Order: sequence, then C-alpha cells, then structure tokens
Amino acid sequence: MHGVVFRGHRQLELMHFDDPVPGPDDVVVEIKASGFCGSDLHHYRGERGASLGSKSPEFLAARGLTRDDPIIAGHEPCGIVAALGQNVDKREWRIGDRAMVYHYDGCHYCEQCRSGWVQMCEKGSTVYGQTAHGGHAHYMKVPARALIHLPDEISFAAGAAVSCGTGTAFGAIERLDLSARGSLAVFGLGPVGLSAIQLAGAMGVKTFAVDISPPRVAQAKAFGATVAIDSSQEDPVDAIMSLTRGKGVSAAIDCAGVAAARLSAVRSTVTWGRTAFVGVGGGLQLDVTADLILKQRTIVGHLTFSDISMEKCVRFVADHGIDLDKQFTDRWKLEDAGQAYEHFDRQTGGKSVFEF
Repeated sequence: MHGVVFRGHRQLELMHFDDPVPGPDDVVVEIKASGFCGSDLHHYRGERGASLGSKSPEFLAARGLTRDDPIIAGHEPCGIVAALGQNVDKREWRIGDRAMVYHYDGCHYCEQCRSGWVQMCEKGSTVYGQTAHGGHAHYMKVPARALIHLPDEISFAAGAAVSCGTGTAFGAIERLDLSARGSLAVFGLGPVGLSAIQLAGAMGVKTFAVDISPPRVAQAKAFGATVAIDSSQEDPVDAIMSLTRGKGVSAAIDCAGVAAARLSAVRSTVTWGRTAFVGVGGGLQLDVTADLILKQRTIVGHLTFSDISMEKCVRFVADHGIDLDKQFTDRWKLEDAGQAYEHFDRQTGGKSVFEF
C-alpha cells in the first residue's frame, strides 16, 4: 500500500509500506475517508513533519521505533473493518463493519486512560498520524479498543470530521454545559468553529459567529448561525453586547488560537460566563480582576475529546441529521497528496479529505 509521509518544510512523500497485519488485539481498517486537520499543517510545515524527532528515547524504545522511522500522516481516519486479530470480540466487530478511529492510545492503566481521556495518558500518549501510522493510506492497523461504530446515516467523510474537528467542538460544548436556555459566541470559523455552530444550533442555542474573513462570516450564516459578525469591520464584543441588551452571551469558544480572539471571547460573555479555548497557539493578556474576578467568569482549556465523548458526538450528529458533509470543499485522491496539501496549506477553503 501507499501512505503519505510529511518530510517537513512543506515537503511530503507518497511512500510504499507493507499492508498491515493485525496482532491478536488489533483490527485493520480499510480507509474510506481520511480528513485533513489544521494541526496537520504544524507537521507539514515544520522541521521534521509528522515524525518522532521530539520524542524521548524511552518513548521510542517502548514502541520499537527510531527517530528516523517514516510515519504515515492523518489523524481523522474512517473506513470499514478489513481484518480482525484472534482476540477481538467477534460480537462487537465483524469484517465489513463501518468504523471511526479514536486517534490516541495510552497505557490503559493510569487514571486519565481509564476515564477515557487517553490523550492525557500520564506515561505519554501515542497519536495516530504523528507518532504511529495514521489514516493517509489505504489501510491502518489499530487496537480494537480504538474503534467506534459509524452509524449508517453518516458518510465516511463526515465520520472523519467527527474523528477530530467536529468531535473537538462537541467536547467543548459539553464542558461549557450548554443548553437551549443559553447562547454561544464562536470565534474562528474554520471546520471546528463551523461544527460548533452546527452542533449548538441543533441544540436550539442562539449562536454568534465571529471571524475576520468575510467569506467565512457569510458561510457561517449558511451553516445556521443566528448572527454573523465580521470582526475586521466592527468590534465583536461591542456588537454582541448590543445584540444581548448589554449582558453578553452565556458561553464562548475560541477556535482561532490568537490573542485578540481569545480576549474578545472572554469579554463577550455574561457575568458568570464560561469560555473554552480550543485553538492552539499564541498567548493572552487580560485584566484578571476586571475580566475574570469581578465577573465571576470561567476559562476552560480544552484538548480534543474523550473516546466516550466521540461516540456521543457521532450519535448526536446522526440523531439530529446534522449535515457535516457540506463542510468539505475539497475531496482528493491519495495520489494527488502533494497538490492537496499545497492547496490546504493556503487555508482559503473549507475542510479537505482523501477519499478512497
């Protein structure tokens, strides 16, 4: 089979790999869709790409790896079960089952792993697509415990979206304890932000979509945002306060990862308001007394989702008929990987995916 390997400095290679064979507790998934994520660009653009350069010798030795081993990229895999290890419960998984992959693995014994937050493993987590082979290939081997059933109502591409971006938005909404009584401001309208708009809208939550890009602002309205604000033309905090009778929204999510958006997200919330930071990168300066203490506000740092939350997310999407497929503006074949990532690197479109 072939798989995409990031070489760093915006270089990638479509390499040949042996088809995977399942170990006793593993499954092999025939990939049908493998989504692109903004975090992939850190490895595509970076020094060594999705490699093992930053990992400790202990981490590598425990996994039988060296720093120079090529790693297949892609952490939004979705497909069908192609092979089962001898220990896999055949009542739970059968050949041909539709499946998503939870893209983390851990020690399975620490408190974080046992609570479903495997990416927080106290001994260091494995990330498929970064420190173990991911989904940008025809096949992928993972432990059976990493699989989650994909409902028949959900396309493979939409399942790939749930496997990271949409699942992250759902997890943040869970932690913000949103309900139809509340309102939500979403700063940054990439795939995660648009997912938050779609999910919150399905809950009956009034949503305020904020971005500096006029096309993304217009798109947010098409995705169901109650109000869309172009923050390149007006102050989003002033706009939100004006539209909420000076009170603000009950919760906000920053998906942009830039200081200005984060500060506006906090300041757009009501007294006792809650803000989740999802976007990676940058810092933040705020007035702790005025912005937090006197307003009794809460800030939550949110990293992706638990495996339990991912399963709840895809079920919510299926039960509410949420159209995640319309997030995809670019669909590619694996042999076009070089062109696909050059295009994705410009960040001018919506969500991208390899389809097989």
